[in-house]
Amino acid sequence: MVKLSVVIPTYNEESILPELYRRLTKVLENVGESYEVIYVNDGSTDKSLDIMKTFHSKNKRIKVLDLSRNFGHQIAITAGCDYARGEAVIVMDADLQDPPEVIPQLIKKWREGYDVVYAVREKREGEGYFKRVTASLFYRLIRKITDVEIPQDAGDFRLMSRRAIDGLKLTRERHRFVRGLVSWIGFNQTGVKFIREARYAGETKYPLKKMLKFALDGITSFSFMPLQLGVWAGLFVSLLSFLYALYAILVKILTNTPVSGWTSLMVAILFLGGVHLLTLGLIGEYIGRIYDEVKQRPLYLVKEFLCEEE
Repeated sequence: MVKLSVVIPTYNEESILPELYRRLTKVLENVGESYEVIYVNDGSTDKSLDIMKTFHSKNKRIKVLDLSRNFGHQIAITAGCDYARGEAVIVMDADLQDPPEVIPQLIKKWREGYDVVYAVREKREGEGYFKRVTASLFYRLIRKITDVEIPQDAGDFRLMSRRAIDGLKLTRERHRFVRGLVSWIGFNQTGVKFIREARYAGETKYPLKKMLKFALDGITSFSFMPLQLGVWAGLFVSLLSFLYALYAILVKILTNTPVSGWTSLMVAILFLGGVHLLTLGLIGEYIGRIYDEVKQRPLYLVKEFLCEEE
């Protein structure tokens, strides 16, 4: 049986793959365990797939899972974990921001008895101030509003034991937040600190739009807090309305002058309308996710799997 599986979701990384192959192969050969590397081609439009196939032709321990189209980073991770056969499965990105040289530290903790060993970003090189601050705020926010202990400053770079992978495979929700799901399954978990390197080459595959969607998936997958905000907003507006009505009554009694209020009336109506629309939007977001779930479509489709044994 394969001892280690390394799952690498890949999308348009032709400029990085040769260096990733060189560094990763060197690390895995020194580990001294049987291994397989599964590159998951998530609908790349450059030469990434051809390069991965070249790796496979040179080394049969390199396997290529070619998805039928781009399904997204989190689905690509899921697909790779579904096909991995190792007693331990390591997930890492293809951009070399997750250094392969950290893998022996993950394996050491696994051998000590941990089912999940996640890599914690002690320092983030090559990332702007805005990215660092928003990422830090997101991890701290999601820990506050969910019941799941999601580790701070830890991405998808981690090792999972076979029983952890089997537990993860039972979760088949469409809008996936893998690092949250891994925390949810439980088992013995610990972290290893590392310095997140700058991207080796190319451009990030997570622009602001995708980052926002990713954050929304994480929050709505593990918390009802956005819906509860609608309740609190309704209570707040009701309190303001009560106080304003009390003010109007007192003015009328004490001064015999009614409160003139075209402007205040319009402000109140627009404010209340905004709260209603916001609440309806949050409800619609959750209903849309329910709609996606009940359709029961497969998470992904595979075009080809290159997996010849040695």
